[in-house]
Amino acid sequence: MRVGSRRAPSAPFPGLLSSAQFAALAAEYRRACGFEICACDSDGKLRRGGAERPSEGRSVSDLRKHAVSEALRWGEPSVLSDGIEGVLWAIPVCQNQKLLGGLVVTVTRLRRPSKAGALDQRVVSACRVLLELGTRYNLVNAPLLSERRETARREQEKAEALHLMKEGTFDTIRSIYLREEPALIAAIRRGERSAARHAINRVLTAIYMLGQSRIELLKSLALELVVTMTRTAVQAGGNPENILGLNYQSLSRLADISDQEDLAGWLCRMLESLIDAIESNSRLPGSSQLARAVKYVEEHLAEALPREEVARAAGLSPSHFSHLMKARMGCTFTQLLTRMRLERARSLLVHTDAELAHVAAACGFTDQSYFTRVFRKTHRLTPSEFRRAKRPIRNASAPKSQTSARLYKPGAAVRC
Repeated sequence: MRVGSRRAPSAPFPGLLSSAQFAALAAEYRRACGFEICACDSDGKLRRGGAERPSEGRSVSDLRKHAVSEALRWGEPSVLSDGIEGVLWAIPVCQNQKLLGGLVVTVTRLRRPSKAGALDQRVVSACRVLLELGTRYNLVNAPLLSERRETARREQEKAEALHLMKEGTFDTIRSIYLREEPALIAAIRRGERSAARHAINRVLTAIYMLGQSRIELLKSLALELVVTMTRTAVQAGGNPENILGLNYQSLSRLADISDQEDLAGWLCRMLESLIDAIESNSRLPGSSQLARAVKYVEEHLAEALPREEVARAAGLSPSHFSHLMKARMGCTFTQLLTRMRLERARSLLVHTDAELAHVAAACGFTDQSYFTRVFRKTHRLTPSEFRRAKRPIRNASAPKSQTSARLYKPGAAVRC
């Protein structure tokens, strides 16, 4: 009999996630976001990590169970309050269609919001990272969660459209369309098919409510919608001859449609064809759009900057924006953003006496420790060491205002 041997901790999800894998995942999440996670079963009971503690009459295990079920319901982490000053969020751990439990972030106190209704950006980012890690470790049913997110989005759009119709504000297809037209035009010009589909789906809901089950009336309403969409596409830069040819072919197919499902498919194909026609005759060269993107990043460097927001500012779809970035600048958007933030940080360290926390915030880093890690990884020096090493250069260089003007000249080229 061996004395003093320790029993290895049991796997939180046998056959899916071992004890060692959980430790590695938890450490990676801690490094990325600074939060601790635990594993629980489908009833919210701990399997690994964390500690049981009461929370205003409602046990934390109940909160964990609710967080996991809400994440499964909506297809993404849902942030729940513990009833005091803390929150937690989770992702569901599934084996095929069976819910085994979840990975839950232990109760965390929120920072005081800078303005009413503002979300703690750490939490928003940490929710995304947790879902990404769960997907990479094959713990979540990614297709199921994607389907749940899409279902929730469609139901929300349907509810919004029905609410507007019940108010009686819009009683014709044209008035309904005109409400959605600004969003649709912007999406078509950027080539964002998903956003354009969302706008069309809201109009479709209203069409079906107006037309009820009368297929011929629905077809006439759909035809009016296509005419208006065509005008939008031509204004957005589509080739009129190509678009007219598409319309001629599609109108012949419309006559054969006999049910609502086929009609919805026909409209979606029309939308895709119109966006194709616009993209094939784009008026803006990629270099101009990338310059616009770089300028937008420079002007908003202290803020959280998701790729989708910058692409929208440049008038591009996120996927096309990424393709142009790689082809024209030789780097990804994340690499560009980090490079620009570090460039600003170096300038502030050398040319100002600002505290490191203020430098980190001014450059868009979530906290000082993360800023230090990224800076050291790139420069092999901490920000403080870099400042001490470069300060002699500052005394012999141009005045601070002139140096800053050179560093932050709008529209300056940035290389990755």
